[in-house]
Amino acid sequence: MALSALALCSRALLKVGAQPIASLEEGTAEAEVAANLYPGARDALLSCHPWSFASGQMCLNRLDAVPVADFAYSFQLPTNLLRVISAGSGQGRGIHYRIQEGRLHADAEAVTLTYVFRVAEMEFPPFFAGVLVSRLAAEFCLPLTENSSRAEMLMRIAEAELRQARLLDSQQQTVRGIEDFPLLSVRG
Repeated sequence: MALSALALCSRALLKVGAQPIASLEEGTAEAEVAANLYPGARDALLSCHPWSFASGQMCLNRLDAVPVADFAYSFQLPTNLLRVISAGSGQGRGIHYRIQEGRLHADAEAVTLTYVFRVAEMEFPPFFAGVLVSRLAAEFCLPLTENSSRAEMLMRIAEAELRQARLLDSQQQTVRGIEDFPLLSVRG
């Protein structure tokens, strides 16, 4: 079931014991807290793990401007970028790079970027939506109820759900084998 930002915030408010909202702009304390805390909480949660549903790869456009020092080329980063996972030349990893001044600097002439991006709420899988609702409930609790022990308890629940969601997400791909490990090469 696809959820909107409003539905996610309303579920979090219900977990706190507050009234659900009909709009993020309705003018109530609940709507104001949700509207202000939701975007940051969503982006922080998306950024904390290389979620399979929010990860992508793209070949970056090289810019005419060159870096001042250390690297030969500069590349334009995607607008929906939240976090870089790796960069490579011809594959998604393997080159040295630095993110600086909103650009990726590297010595490679072409760069393939593996990154985490901002996903539309309707694309969230159920395990992520559940974690986000729990995290929002923990974030909303203190400003709405001023109950710090309840907020701490909700945060512990959200952390446990995050561990479970990361486990579920990590099972959606083939496990990467160990490559170029010195102890393996010594054994022959």
